[in-house]
Amino acid sequence: MEITEEHKYVKTNGIKLHVVQQGPEEGQLIILLHGFPEYWYGWRDQISNLANKGFRVWAPDQRGYNLSDKPEKVSDYRMDHLVEDIAGLIKASGKEKVFLVGHDWGGIVAWRVAREHPDLLHKLVILNAPHGAAMSRQILQHPVQILRSSYILFFQLRGIPERLFELSDWKVAVKALRNSSKEGTFSENDLQKYRAAWSRPGAMRSMINWYRANVRSLSGPTIPSRVTVPTLVIWGAKDQFLGHELASKSLEFCDEGRGVLLGEATHWVHHEEPKHVNKLIADFINEM
Repeated sequence: MEITEEHKYVKTNGIKLHVVQQGPEEGQLIILLHGFPEYWYGWRDQISNLANKGFRVWAPDQRGYNLSDKPEKVSDYRMDHLVEDIAGLIKASGKEKVFLVGHDWGGIVAWRVAREHPDLLHKLVILNAPHGAAMSRQILQHPVQILRSSYILFFQLRGIPERLFELSDWKVAVKALRNSSKEGTFSENDLQKYRAAWSRPGAMRSMINWYRANVRSLSGPTIPSRVTVPTLVIWGAKDQFLGHELASKSLEFCDEGRGVLLGEATHWVHHEEPKHVNKLIADFINEM
């Protein structure tokens, strides 16, 4: 039986997040956190699959994205706010604990939620997103990672990147998605949906403000650094932005962690190998 998705707004940490929800209310809750430049739709291949397995699934538009609130200050996008958004979202769900899954920026937030609020999580699943302390070490030991992440420096220019994206009718952003993924990963229909999300007033500015607010903390370790909840790291080996060695380096900070390297996948691993990723997530969650 096909389960219909629900669109709700949930108050958390002083703002409202738009959250797509699917699956039986009594099911164990999985929260999916997207990265840049996506929104809840980036999890389309996971939401219905996991819901049909009996899980309750929530996929929020994170702060500043698509239909969620878009505070105006750069400082409103500091990591502590992003973490408390998700901690508050979990508490608002009425569930004592949830399974948290994050990709890219969503993964960075998920790492931090697991470190600061382990009592809210059953397990953690990360897709192509480094633990902050592992990223810090990698930059110090392997400066080539700075080149991989050089776009972050461009994003520090106030007003210019978002204006460039808009003036190009989002062609710059579309090209970035296509050039960093396998051919055919993003259909024209997908890209039209992304363009609509990026075109919402203040959206692209808010999305880039995540980088502006956290450029120093991205590579800086924080306390506590250990992840105590069971953790699965899934990594596309052909990621152009983040070296695959970051997967094993991130697992060094996990008390109970394991990794799966998908050799032909890129940064967009959950789009390119959805069936494999879905099975990995479900199997890991279902383990006792």
